[in-house]
Amino acid sequence: MLKLFLLILLLPLVELWLLIEIGRTIGSVPTILLVLGTALLGAALVRSQGFHILSQIRVELERGIIPGERLFDGLCVLLGGLLLFTPGLITDLVGFLLLIPRTRRWFKTLLRRYLRRMLQRGDLLLWWRW
Repeated sequence: MLKLFLLILLLPLVELWLLIEIGRTIGSVPTILLVLGTALLGAALVRSQGFHILSQIRVELERGIIPGERLFDGLCVLLGGLLLFTPGLITDLVGFLLLIPRTRRWFKTLLRRYLRRMLQRGDLLLWWRW
């Protein structure tokens, strides 16, 4: 819980510092356009990846296959989309990495490990009830 608190506290500060430094280097208008551009590009990627994953889920369900892997893909795309709409370049980078299928595999592995540990400790059930 402390790690999450520090992440929520420190990440916006680092993002703000980075945006200020980039603004000093290239100017405020190009920096704002960069942030808006990444959000628009991210929205287009989220839409295309989301529709692609939904179609794969439909196909797997029609075949009688439980789409567990596709659901993890959908979760990663959702998280990536949320990060891309958050102003900042670090969150944009992580968001884009979650949208690219090759790099998404690494995040899915981390997410599986994290959820497995939470289940083993019983933390997931406590969080769910909260």
